[in-house]
Amino acid sequence: MPADNASDGGVDVIGKLDRTHKGEAAPTAMFDDPNGVKTTLASFSGKPFVLNLWATWCAPCKVEMPALDKIAAEGKLRVVTVSQDLDGAAAAAPYFAAAKFKALKAYTDKALGLSAAFGNPSLPTTILYDASGKEVWRMTGGMDWTSPTARELLAEAN
Repeated sequence: MPADNASDGGVDVIGKLDRTHKGEAAPTAMFDDPNGVKTTLASFSGKPFVLNLWATWCAPCKVEMPALDKIAAEGKLRVVTVSQDLDGAAAAAPYFAAAKFKALKAYTDKALGLSAAFGNPSLPTTILYDASGKEVWRMTGGMDWTSPTARELLAEAN
């Protein structure tokens, strides 16, 4: 199991791992799916998933997005990226189009309901949920999600 201080001496982990919320249910805050339809994290339960809170103005967020797209494209774990931009889809959709992500979808939360539910964390914040919608861990700060350390962390969903 990776250390709780997520710096393992390499460059693959630059965030902080937090396991203090393990077992907590996902918040019920509503946000918009890529079609502008209101949804909640409960709609993703039944299979483990990763929630990533990010914004177009957040440099570390944008750096880790291609790795998250790669993880999502592998199809083993659903990756839900929810923009915290106040302009919602007007900011996120063009960024996704320009980046040409293959598997990620542009969910948005311009009301910042998810950020508020998580205590307004720094961005990016990535949270792993098990199949029942319970938190496994959260990572605050950027990470190379294709690194060996990240793979080990993501495997905890199984």
